[in-house]
Amino acid sequence: MKKTIRDIAHAIQRAQPEASFTIRFWDGEAIEIGDSPAFVLWFKEKRALSRTLADAFMGFGESYMAGDIEVEGDLQELFRLAWSVDFANNPISLGLKVRMAMAYILNQNTFTRARKNISHHYDIGNAFYELLLGPTMAYTCAYYHTPEDTIDQAQINKFDHICRKVMLAPGDHIADLGCGWGGLLIHAAKHYGVTGVGVSLSREQVDFANRRIAAEGLTDKVQVQFRDYREIEGTYDKLVTVGMMEHVGWRFIPGCFKKISEVLKPGGLGLVHTIGNDTPHHNDPWTEKYLFPGSRVPTLTQLVENAAQAGMNVIDVENLRLHYPPTINAWLDSFNRNEDRIREMFDETFLRMYRLYMAVSAVSFTHGDNRLFHVVFTNGLANDLPLTREHLYRDR
Repeated sequence: MKKTIRDIAHAIQRAQPEASFTIRFWDGEAIEIGDSPAFVLWFKEKRALSRTLADAFMGFGESYMAGDIEVEGDLQELFRLAWSVDFANNPISLGLKVRMAMAYILNQNTFTRARKNISHHYDIGNAFYELLLGPTMAYTCAYYHTPEDTIDQAQINKFDHICRKVMLAPGDHIADLGCGWGGLLIHAAKHYGVTGVGVSLSREQVDFANRRIAAEGLTDKVQVQFRDYREIEGTYDKLVTVGMMEHVGWRFIPGCFKKISEVLKPGGLGLVHTIGNDTPHHNDPWTEKYLFPGSRVPTLTQLVENAAQAGMNVIDVENLRLHYPPTINAWLDSFNRNEDRIREMFDETFLRMYRLYMAVSAVSFTHGDNRLFHVVFTNGLANDLPLTREHLYRDR
C-alpha cells in the first residue's frame, strides 16, 4: 500500500514539479515532496490508506470524516494536485460499484423520493444556513462585478443579473422553481414590481421564506409554496430556476422542461441557473451518500436539447464558472468563523464532512470539470427581443 501511495506522490511531482507536500503514515514513516509543504496528509490509521486505495474519494471521504485521515495545511491544494493525476477517477471496488448502482436506483427523484432527497440536505436547520450564508440566504453561485465585492453584494448582483436576463418589468407574474429561502423572489418584487410564486420541497425553506416575505410587507405580491416543481399551477410571464436542475436528475430533465413550457406564456422568457458539466458524469458516491442523494449534474447539451424538444428557443448561454470559487471560499470563511457554534449544532463528523465538501467543490470549479451555466430561452419564438446584451449592463 505504501508503494502505491509513493507512486502516486511521484506521479504528482512529475505532473506538478512545483508541488510541495508531505504524506505521513501511522507508523511515523513519511514521504516528502519539495521543501516547503503546502499540506501534510496524515494517514493516522492503516485502514484509512487501504480504504482510500480501494474506493478512491469514497474511502478517503469516510476516513476523513471519521478522523482516520488528517490534513494539516491547505486542503484545497491537496485536491488540486490529486486532480492533476486524475486520482479521483481511479478504479473502485466491486462492492462500491454495487452500492452506487443501488443508490442510483433508490434515490431517483420520483414525487415521493424527491421530498426525502431535498430534506436530507436543506432541512438540517435554518440556523446553520444563516451562519453559513448570511443575510441573503442565497446558496447558489454569486455574481462578482469585481473581486472586491463582498459575498452579500455578489449575491444581490446575482439576483439582479437574473432579473435583467429575463427582462422583468412591472406587472410581470413570475415563477421561481426551487426558490430556496426566497431571496430572488423578494428582490424581484421589491425592485421590479412583479408578482410571483416560488416552490420548494424544503419545509424549512418555505417557512423561512414566507416569514421573510411577510416581514418585507410583500405578502400581496409573492408567496412560496411547499410543492414539487411538477405540481406548480397557473401561467407566468417569466420563469426562473436557480440551483434546482442539479437536483432534478437526468431521467426527469425532459419532464421538467415540458412543465416549464406548460406554465410559461408563449414568448415568455425563462432562465435555468445550474451547475453543469461538459460531458455526462455520475456523482461521486461520497457526494451521493452524504450531501445530495438523487442529484445529477446536467450537461449543457442536455439543457439545450431538452429545452428545444419542449418547444423552447435558447437565446443566450453564459458560463459563470469563475464566480463559484470565490462564492464557496466566502462560505468557507463563514463556516470557519462559526466552527464552534456549528460543532454545537451537530458534531465533529458533520464539521469534517462539510469542510471537505466545500474544499472539493471549490477545486472542482477552478481545476476540475464543473461549470455554472445560465441558459436563457423563450417559450417558442419571440421576435421583440433586444438585439444586444446592452440591457444587462446599462446603468449598473
